[in-house]
Amino acid sequence: MKIAILNQKGGVGKTTLSVNLAASLARAGSRVLLIDADPQGSALDWAAARQAEPLFPVVGLPKPTLHRDVDQLGAGYDHIIIDGPPRVTELARSAIMAADLVIIPVQPSPLDVWAAEEVVKLIDEARIYKPTLHSVFAVNRRIVNTALGRDVREALASYSVPALDASVCQRIAFAESAAQGLAVFEAEPDGPAGREIEALREEIMQKYANQ
Repeated sequence: MKIAILNQKGGVGKTTLSVNLAASLARAGSRVLLIDADPQGSALDWAAARQAEPLFPVVGLPKPTLHRDVDQLGAGYDHIIIDGPPRVTELARSAIMAADLVIIPVQPSPLDVWAAEEVVKLIDEARIYKPTLHSVFAVNRRIVNTALGRDVREALASYSVPALDASVCQRIAFAESAAQGLAVFEAEPDGPAGREIEALREEIMQKYANQ
């Protein structure tokens, strides 16, 4: 399955979700490729900071030909994660067309809910050419022990795109692991951050892997 993770608003934790979801899939026994389609190259920076053996390969391909190149580039892999660009561009359109599933990370704030409209429009346009395309919101960087996660789900209900039940909280473990090029479960085994990523992966696989 090819999964693109993108939102036109920066700072939503797109790369954090990309590398940790890829790591979770690899940990579960899948062959995973992570494509960094963001010109900023944050996923490549994460891979360069890593001292341990790679969990999966990371390649940079911030080009609007991604949708044409992805099948050849990803041949032999079970899953391909695409860390998409932060703005609505031809590159974003290409990342959407390359995917089977688009995950839109959204922080629990009105600004994030409003900003998601542009990505949803792009996905709706892409479905004209790719009717099998799926999309879903993922609540990310939720503040622990607050109702903000619930509130943002209610706000997102105005869109045609569903939201995953699993959400990911704002935790220092994500920043600390990223600085070392590690997945969160490597830096903090059995910690809450790792459990949240595992729950996210399990829900995605259960709902979308065979569609």
